[in-house]
Amino acid sequence: MQNKLKIFGGRSNPALAKKIANSLGRELGEITIQTFSDGELWVKFEENIRGQDVFLIQSTNGPSENILELALMVDAAVRASAERVTVVMPYFGYGRQDRKDQPRVPISSRVMIDIFTVMGANRIITMDLHSTQIQGFAKIPFDHLYSRMVLLGAIKKVGLDPKNSVVLAPDIGSAKMSQGYAKHLEMHFALIDKRRYAPNQAEVSHLIGDLKGLDVLIIDDMIDTAGTTVNAAEAALAKGATSVTAVATHGVLSGPAIERLNESNIKKIIVTDTIEIPKEKQIDKMEIVSVGNVFGEAVIRIHNGESVSALFEF
Repeated sequence: MQNKLKIFGGRSNPALAKKIANSLGRELGEITIQTFSDGELWVKFEENIRGQDVFLIQSTNGPSENILELALMVDAAVRASAERVTVVMPYFGYGRQDRKDQPRVPISSRVMIDIFTVMGANRIITMDLHSTQIQGFAKIPFDHLYSRMVLLGAIKKVGLDPKNSVVLAPDIGSAKMSQGYAKHLEMHFALIDKRRYAPNQAEVSHLIGDLKGLDVLIIDDMIDTAGTTVNAAEAALAKGATSVTAVATHGVLSGPAIERLNESNIKKIIVTDTIEIPKEKQIDKMEIVSVGNVFGEAVIRIHNGESVSALFEF
């Protein structure tokens, strides 16, 4: 007899957790999470999960409290004798710190994996990692999903003519993803050579490709402070581009991001709901598309012991 599927959501993105459960025709499980006056967290599952197949949904964007909250959820589920605990992390925090690029620094992505593995998680599901090599840090099954299923549909609704459009990779790191989109959309491809001189600070060094008279589609895994995206848009327009549309999976939108995007000449911004975007950051030219169905499909396939490969091929 198959173990019963139970889905629980943390506090970082309750709306997405509900969409994932609803896509499967289910309700979220009952869980209580509180923050005491001194900042300590308290977690309790309010229903029996002994012997059950438990999925915990929590993006680990800032503040770092979301990471600790998820770790406590995993530990509580393991101690409550869940048969299997799967961490569903739509946005994988610390994904950019994936290597030791200078002396005396941590490999923070590895630390993230170790935290949830040591707590007793049996599997991790995430989406559009900043660096796919992070999967190699895990000693438990690690499913890396792509948002292309929903983003391609949103891009096509923009109405760009493939013959007169170009996908522009804003840096070398996003080149492979951008090339995949260019191939699927049958658009031209261009690339920016970006030089980073400090964290969250970079400048365009070279732009490779012809953009004159073309509609530009900038695709990246995330928009954080929006410096990379806005700089790429300005460089494209300076090279004669007709319009710029920006697309990203994760709308981190920290610091001056919203102000930069609002003041930029970017025509449209498309992001997903892997990170909950508060009302004050939802500007007029922004469209948010949901990845709830993608994660829902992954959850049910894993629960049923079916292949999830179709969800992370690109």
